[in-house]
Amino acid sequence: MVSLLVALAVTAVAAWHFDWRAFIKDTAIQQLSLICMLILVSLWMVRTGIQPGLHLHFLGLTTLALMLGWRLSLLVASVALLVSTLMGVDQWALFGMNWLYGVVWPISLSYFIFLLSYSYMPRHLFVYIFIAGFANAALTITAQMGAFALYYAWQDLYSWRVLVEDYLKIIPLMLFPEGLINGMSIATLVVYKPEWVCTFLDKDYLHKKS
Repeated sequence: MVSLLVALAVTAVAAWHFDWRAFIKDTAIQQLSLICMLILVSLWMVRTGIQPGLHLHFLGLTTLALMLGWRLSLLVASVALLVSTLMGVDQWALFGMNWLYGVVWPISLSYFIFLLSYSYMPRHLFVYIFIAGFANAALTITAQMGAFALYYAWQDLYSWRVLVEDYLKIIPLMLFPEGLINGMSIATLVVYKPEWVCTFLDKDYLHKKS
C-alpha cells in the first residue's frame, strides 16, 4: 500500500505540472506516446525468472525518459504498466510495487543521470549516446533490480541468499544488453528522428560553440 501511495503521489505531481493543453493540440506527440506505450508493453512481456515474482526483463525506460522527458515518460510508462497488468502479464497484488520500483524509480533515476551529464559533462554527441544512453540504462537497470531485491528482503518474501544467488547475480548479464538496446535506440533516433527526442538539441550536441 505504501508503494502504491508513493507512486501515485509522484505520478500525480508529474500529471499536475504537465502541459495538457499543448499535448492535446499536438497529434504527433500523442501518436508517439501511444507507440512508445505499445513498445513498452511488448518489451515487458518478454521476461524470465527463476523464482516466482523475481522476473527479469529489459526496461527501455532510459530511451523513453530521453525521448519524452520526465513527466510524459512517467505517465506513458504508468499506462503501459496498467495495460500489462490488465493483460495478466503482471499481478494486481504487486501493482504498487511494480509502479514504484519498476516505473517511477528507474525513470526518475534515468532523467536525473541525463541532467547530470548535461550539466557537468561536455555536450557532445558521443557523450549523449554513451553516457546519457548506454551507461545510463546500465546503471538504471542495476538500481531497479537492487530496489526490488531490497523490497523483497524488507518484506521477508525471500532470504538474502536466494536474492543474491537467483536474482542479483544476474545483474551483470543484464547490464550490457540493456545498455546496448537503449544506446542503439538513442543513436538511431538522434540520427533519423531527432525531433522525437526532447532532450536532444542540435545546438547543444552538434553545432560548434562560438
